[in-house]
Amino acid sequence: MEKKPHFVRREFLPREVPSISLALLLAVVLLLNALLYLYLNKFYSSLGRVETDPGLCPFGHFKFGAVKNCSPWLSCEAINREVRKLKCVGEGAVKKVFLSEWKEKKVVLSQLANSELKEDFLHGLKMLKALQSKHVVRLLGYCEQQFTILTEYHPLGSLRGLNETLHIPKYKGMNTWHRRLMLAIDYVSVIRYLHSSPLGTLVMCDSNDLDKVLSQYLLTSDFHVLVNDLDALPLVNRSAGRLVKCGHRELRGEFVAPEQRWPYGEDVPFQDDLMPPYDEKTDIWKIPDVSNFFLGHVEGSDIVRLHLFDIHAACKKKDPAERPSAQEVLDTYRKVLTLLIREAAMPGTREML
Repeated sequence: MEKKPHFVRREFLPREVPSISLALLLAVVLLLNALLYLYLNKFYSSLGRVETDPGLCPFGHFKFGAVKNCSPWLSCEAINREVRKLKCVGEGAVKKVFLSEWKEKKVVLSQLANSELKEDFLHGLKMLKALQSKHVVRLLGYCEQQFTILTEYHPLGSLRGLNETLHIPKYKGMNTWHRRLMLAIDYVSVIRYLHSSPLGTLVMCDSNDLDKVLSQYLLTSDFHVLVNDLDALPLVNRSAGRLVKCGHRELRGEFVAPEQRWPYGEDVPFQDDLMPPYDEKTDIWKIPDVSNFFLGHVEGSDIVRLHLFDIHAACKKKDPAERPSAQEVLDTYRKVLTLLIREAAMPGTREML
């Protein structure tokens, strides 16, 4: 006789998450949020520190290296007596630049290269003195009579060498979307500072192509951006009806803003006196192209570009009046950084929940 199989009925109790596990999970979420808050608070505090006092020194003084006390800018006599040239490291239309030494520290000595450009050199010195801040290379001394300027030395050089620097083993850990976006934020912070400077609204005119822009800025050893060349910073004064023109020659190419190009077509020869002036929104037009260089092609950089798409599209509006201000661009960059850091910190937690 065939036996019938016996089925044992089992009761499956609903699975419940122990309260202690849930509490632990919530604690992890709160801890991550607290750490993120502390990090962003520290980051924004560094962004918001006093603009006009990089070394907590009064005007006409500087603090150098690990020295705690402020020293007055070096005079002609002090520069001639204490500064020793080591080698020429660069030469432009206005200045010849020498790596030099002062009290066993590396410094940069800049001297007039073309006597016809004295006014440009002196304008750059005037700007350097007036705009000392966390955004501007530190002035150590000058001698107007000898057309000499002494500034702090930054061994990583200009931003033109950024990608090469990031491939050096020592700095490979910096080659991330996060660090690159922070450099772009530094750059936009400089533009915002120039547009709302103590002297008024200044336009960065030495910026007719990407390579020229990058040559105007330095990369510090702790990976921040400083503006270094201030020879061409004309002032916009809307209340007085004063706009600017960057030089007296025709500008071409897609890098410069539309209003900087000759508006009367190929059939009409360029004439400087017929060229309409413009304002600081030319700097805004160039931000997306410079930021694209900063972001590079590392993992995550395309996601950053996606988040910046709308603000960059606004920067490229043909009508300058429709472009955002540098402050609006900076605010957007900071919001994107905050959002992406939060998303990077929390994905595992979201899945657990």
